Amino acid sequence: MTASLLRTTLALLFLGLFGVLETTISCRNEEGDAVDWFTFYKLPKRQDKESRKTGLEYLYLDSTTRSWRRSKQLMNATKSVLGRTLEQLYEAYASKNNNTAYLVYNDGVPKSVNYSRKYGHTKGLLLWDRVQGFWLIHSIPQFPPVPEEGYDYPPTGRRNGQTGICVTFKYNQYDAIGSQLLICNPNIYSCSIPATFRQELVHMPQLCTRASSSETPVRHLATLQSAQGQYFLHFAKSDSFLDDIFAAWMAQRLKTHLLTETWQRRRQELPSNCSLPYHVYNVKAIKISGQSYFSSYQDHAKWCVSQKGTKNHWTCIGDLNRSPHQAFRSGGFICTQNQHIYQAFQRLVLYYEDCN
Repeated sequence: MTASLLRTTLALLFLGLFGVLETTISCRNEEGDAVDWFTFYKLPKRQDKESRKTGLEYLYLDSTTRSWRRSKQLMNATKSVLGRTLEQLYEAYASKNNNTAYLVYNDGVPKSVNYSRKYGHTKGLLLWDRVQGFWLIHSIPQFPPVPEEGYDYPPTGRRNGQTGICVTFKYNQYDAIGSQLLICNPNIYSCSIPATFRQELVHMPQLCTRASSSETPVRHLATLQSAQGQYFLHFAKSDSFLDDIFAAWMAQRLKTHLLTETWQRRRQELPSNCSLPYHVYNVKAIKISGQSYFSSYQDHAKWCVSQKGTKNHWTCIGDLNRSPHQAFRSGGFICTQNQHIYQAFQRLVLYYEDCN
């Protein structure tokens, strides 16, 4: 083979490989580039008339950065981090590709005023092929629209703060993810599981058809690994686990005191809990650089972070609030010891409620 022909062959191989990488399903940043994971914090809409805040501004952090940054995009823009990531769903739907699968779930279905208590208090989206895909977990009611309608952000997600995390996973993680979701019992309102996946991912068709299983455990903890090797723990509880997931399970299993930020609706919150070896404290106010603070009553987010001074630095993002009613709902949290995520969330805590 001549040197010229060899260079041409290598160039074609490189372009072919580059094309495959570019089209691989993954979490995406605002430039449309693939990232291993990202997390966002959609800020609440300010109530004062002088404020120009729209309820669509958000903070953003991904696997290529070290701390929060304010997005230049608004959350309802197709160039936002969610718009860029979900664009892959719309492309897969339009192409009718039998090699791509997806599940979209929310206990508050888009364009519906009813919130189903029959299903888990869960909100999210999975999209994957036989190489890899992503799992987006978020707290936004009535989001996203069904794939045929394209990207939009609902008015119901503007007033309060919202959080979410997207993780890119290789195909071999989706069997475990399906098992976790089966426990969480999500309200799936749009899905497509082509035949090519049904033999290996047996739980995904069950989820798509909303079929129940008598063999589903009361709770389960799974270890997941992102496409680039970041480890995550996922806690999944069914509605048969009748207790506060934070105090009764997560804090004790992670061996750390937890500061929890969940929607603290008046007269529907659980108090901070110091009755077990590892304590759970309610965050009462969040501080944002350039914005004074906002209270948990304005925040629909669901996350927790290890208390400062504890040995194990964990951050968890997920589905459930610290509320007596939520003890009867299924749902879960995905947790990481990534130090950039930990520091980003830890710095948001303005103050929290001690135990009485």
